[in-house]
Amino acid sequence: MSTVGDRGRSGDGRTGPDDGPSAPPTREGTAHEGTAHEDGRHESTTYEDSIHKSAAHEGTAPEALDDAFDNDTLPAPPGATGTLLRSLLAPRRARVTLAAVLLLVQQAVIQAGPLLVAYAIDRAVPAFRADDHGPLIAVGVAYLVCAAAAGAFQYAFIVASARVNQDVLLDLRGRIFRHAQALSVDFHERYTSGRLISRATTDVESLRELLNEGLQELLTVVLSFVTISAMLLWLDLGLGAVAVLSFVPLYALIRLYQHRAGKVFRVRSTAVAAVIVKFTETMNGIRPVRAFRREQANEAQFATLNHRHERTNGDALLEMARYVVGSRLVANTAVAGIVLWGAYRVAQDTLALGVLAAAVLYLRRLYDPIDRLGMFLNSYQSAAASLEKIAGLLAQTPSVPEPEPGTEKQLPPPASEHPGRTVEFDGVRFAYRTGGEILPRFDLTLPAGQTVAVVGSTGAGKSTLAKLLARFYDPSQGQVLLDGVDLRELAGAELRRGVVMVTQEAFLFSGTVAENIAIGRPEATRGDIERAAKAIGAHDFIMSLPDGYDTDVRKRGGRISAGQRQLVAFARALLADPAVLILDEATSSLDIPGERAVQRAMDTVLRGRTAVVIAHRLSTVEIADRVLVMEHGRIVEDGSPAELIAGTGPFAELHRAWRDSVVGSGA
Repeated sequence: MSTVGDRGRSGDGRTGPDDGPSAPPTREGTAHEGTAHEDGRHESTTYEDSIHKSAAHEGTAPEALDDAFDNDTLPAPPGATGTLLRSLLAPRRARVTLAAVLLLVQQAVIQAGPLLVAYAIDRAVPAFRADDHGPLIAVGVAYLVCAAAAGAFQYAFIVASARVNQDVLLDLRGRIFRHAQALSVDFHERYTSGRLISRATTDVESLRELLNEGLQELLTVVLSFVTISAMLLWLDLGLGAVAVLSFVPLYALIRLYQHRAGKVFRVRSTAVAAVIVKFTETMNGIRPVRAFRREQANEAQFATLNHRHERTNGDALLEMARYVVGSRLVANTAVAGIVLWGAYRVAQDTLALGVLAAAVLYLRRLYDPIDRLGMFLNSYQSAAASLEKIAGLLAQTPSVPEPEPGTEKQLPPPASEHPGRTVEFDGVRFAYRTGGEILPRFDLTLPAGQTVAVVGSTGAGKSTLAKLLARFYDPSQGQVLLDGVDLRELAGAELRRGVVMVTQEAFLFSGTVAENIAIGRPEATRGDIERAAKAIGAHDFIMSLPDGYDTDVRKRGGRISAGQRQLVAFARALLADPAVLILDEATSSLDIPGERAVQRAMDTVLRGRTAVVIAHRLSTVEIADRVLVMEHGRIVEDGSPAELIAGTGPFAELHRAWRDSVVGSGA
């Protein structure tokens, strides 16, 4: 007869712009250079270096990349998801190992329970009947000790794993934020903010669920399988072999579920992002939504996206239900077979009752986690789909890269006491990704200290010129030079000290007026901030606010008017003290009194600086030293305002139309 002591005998058993965003520009026809390091100054260096190198070898056709942006399926190199997860866990290897060891010890302690039951049935109870109470008392004490130890190790595991989980999520969110900021303007013009929000919230949350619950379930199942299989084989070779063989159909079922659920969760992740994108877009554009009575149309579109999300959730639950039913069927069939066979052997006196009882307890402990394994697979597939999208985002390289470390150049000292710099466009060609060439071939020199107004019809290339000078884009061919230095050879900080752009949309961040003005110079004193505001004509309205310079402007500057936001943006640019100032239709939001205040300040502020003014108003052009008229990416007129007004070209006609509109409006 087989007992716990002699293990029994069995011979029966055998054993995953203007017209649109631009194509990634190259430097004089070469491939991207020095892109990976831009974000690699943090702990993610190894991951991003490997991903970017792999992506460079893979290559992606522009049309395929456009489709990926539209469908929220940014391509990632093969194995990028696993590489990302390993890079997140590698710096925390010691704590991960500690958590695994704690869980292993806990499982070992837990698995002692059925052995104690078997010992009690086969040894302690017969001894108790013979008035020997010691063995049964020892079993009871041992069981209590094991229960207490299991609880203690479980607590220690939760503490250790929770620290790892939170550090990983903190690291991942930081990487997404840093990388998103480092990516070029053309990326953000194609990839909506709602999708970025989805990457940093919903997708990271999927990983949190996996780390907090899923990995513990996986480790528990794996350790349970190993330890319980070993214990069953040790107790009785035949029972153990049948139990182990029953995992063959379970493994096939798990593989099938992984394959089917992976597709479902990738679709679900895209559906979730679409809901967030629509919600974010609608709330950001709430004014035109209300103005054009778009509420019902938007609600219908949102309902469609929401129903799609609901369907994908239903598909995921259906796959989960199929797995649970299948796994329980296999497990219960195996348990029933082993119980019947074991009972027969007990009746034949070839197996001890205690061994059968222990085997049944072990089997329940072996098969019960299978349902939880389904929950892990659910979390895993959701997290894998999310990590795939995050890896795709992190694999994107800036189309406007920083120069390689150690190769950056500094601007030479100013040639005069004035801060202005010479700007030169040398053989520049540029095309947006979705259209033809905006600048076929462009040559232009702006002497230091000159204020140049650029005018022309919509699509003439005015804003493109400004964006190239601000290095929001790189030219497809040619160079943009600042005092003879290619902008691509200047480090980002050096370039931003030299060139500042004020756009038509004066974006203010949540915070005080003073904080918004000092964005370009965080070290500026209150006196510096106030002097900049006075120079631009913003001081009086700021002082009229409830808390003056300490007034919180709220989200997007919603507490002040559009014209006041524009004045704050001007003060911000002036405080930064740039050598080159770009004004892209920057006075278009101002009313007549506000514009006049800005014009008075600009006469003083722009003196000595190089300024490029994209002008739609006559008053803006009149302060310029020089006017450029652009058509189809080419300069068709170039001269002082007085010279061009006196001529018969396009600017003279435009000037007369401006004057007529001003007179007609009674301004």
